[in-house]
Amino acid sequence: MLDNYFPVLMFIAIGLAIGVAPMVMGRFIAPNRPDPQKLSPYECGFDAFEEARMRFDVRYYLIAILFILFDLEVAFLLPWASIVKELAGNEAVRLFGFYEMFVFLGILVVGYVYVWRKGALDWE
Repeated sequence: MLDNYFPVLMFIAIGLAIGVAPMVMGRFIAPNRPDPQKLSPYECGFDAFEEARMRFDVRYYLIAILFILFDLEVAFLLPWASIVKELAGNEAVRLFGFYEMFVFLGILVVGYVYVWRKGALDWE
């Protein structure tokens, strides 16, 4: 029974070793010369003038949504485009595959128009 799980245990052990070994080596090999300047919370030359947990503009999140929309579009369009010839050859799914992608692109266009109307693409 243990023979069946031995490769899995070895995989986990090697993965942990690859993940932990560089951190341990860096801790022991890297030079450690702290000084007050280096230990200060901000190394930019001046103290913070705002709270670290400030609010971001909503447009930032709308741009993130837009990026996710187009990222998903590419993630779904490329596999669909690679099998479009096979879809066209099969009579049962020919129009279904086309309309399915048409609906998907329509949903993405609605998301794009939403972000556009909210003004996320107009930076001041």
